[in-house]
Amino acid sequence: MPNLKVEKILDDPELYIIRVDDDRIKYFEATWDIPEGITYNSYLLKLDGAVVLFDVSKEEYTELFMEGLRKVVDPREITHIVTHHTEPDHTGALPAVLEANGYRAQLIGTTFAKRFLEGFYGEKVVENFHTINDGEEMKIGGKTFRFITVPWLHWPDTMITYVVEDKLLFSCDAGGGYGIPRSIDDSDEEIVEEYLPHVTKYIVTVIGHYHKYIVQNIKKLKSLGVVEEARMILPGHGLIWKKDPMRIFEHYERVGAGTPTKDKVLVIYDSMYGFVERRMKIIIDELRKHGKKPVIYRFTDKETPAVSDILGDVPDSEAIIIGASTYEAEIHPRIRYTLYEIVDKANYEKPVLIVGAFGWAGVAGKKIETLITRSKFDHVDTVESRGMPRPEDEEKLREGVRKLITWLS
Repeated sequence: MPNLKVEKILDDPELYIIRVDDDRIKYFEATWDIPEGITYNSYLLKLDGAVVLFDVSKEEYTELFMEGLRKVVDPREITHIVTHHTEPDHTGALPAVLEANGYRAQLIGTTFAKRFLEGFYGEKVVENFHTINDGEEMKIGGKTFRFITVPWLHWPDTMITYVVEDKLLFSCDAGGGYGIPRSIDDSDEEIVEEYLPHVTKYIVTVIGHYHKYIVQNIKKLKSLGVVEEARMILPGHGLIWKKDPMRIFEHYERVGAGTPTKDKVLVIYDSMYGFVERRMKIIIDELRKHGKKPVIYRFTDKETPAVSDILGDVPDSEAIIIGASTYEAEIHPRIRYTLYEIVDKANYEKPVLIVGAFGWAGVAGKKIETLITRSKFDHVDTVESRGMPRPEDEEKLREGVRKLITWLS
């Protein structure tokens, strides 16, 4: 059942989080399996003569969000609404907020944000809209608000807000993650460790297509000094970072760059009748002999892993091994879909070994090679053969792993 958290984060300035915990969602963006759920974080800042609302919540939870908002302020008192990113999980409740506000508040966002909001919710929503320029500063309630655009992190409309005097960085999707953490901030290390894998999965599935912009935009923020200075980073999903604010952007940077974890090798395969699986057991045995630590996902007649989970394990892998059946003169459909998403969302310069099995004609191996060679991934070898693996096939499989190990050396 969705839950509402309303908590004061700071006394001076007076800052609140209004967090909706969505445990009903099954597929984020109607695509990515997230049994861990997600939160929608909105923030309210009370200043001298001004009340600023940062983002809102998903339309589905408008009533719940309005209940939380009214616990800390009369909506008519809101003077400014900052829209960092217009995707409807952060703006769906906006029409209701503005109606309750009497359309008094000034909306603040980028040119793209104005265009998107008008498209989503109609012209009335953007009648009182201030379009910011990158780096623009505004005085609101005696505080300096600096607006910094971070396009393609992950829409062209995206920006962050830095409250200069209090060193508060409102970052919306940047710094966010899947999951419903048991606390609102990073003060408990056990909770942080549980949460970070959900962040990785979120980065790859939501921002992965634009992952090069993660590194570029974090470099931009660092050059402006706002990341190192930040007293607190307040994202639109998941934990607030106040114990160690830099940690979340360092994590984003590692994922964006595809920084590997030593000896981790991602192994993905299908096996309809066990022929590919026999090959992969040989592969996995050889990996372990060389001190590698395989992380294994298999599509069989008894299990189908979530592609979102597989994607989350790509960025920090040293290498990837793909095992596939030829299916109707094609790559097995589960592997084909997984590969398309990997190439689209997690396209890194990492070595790939391809393993294939077929009945009457081998096609999957060559088709996977074509996909890989058109990407940033490096093709190391393809080992494909008919039916059950013979002794000569086993030796080729082990040699394929040895080539991969040499590549990594």
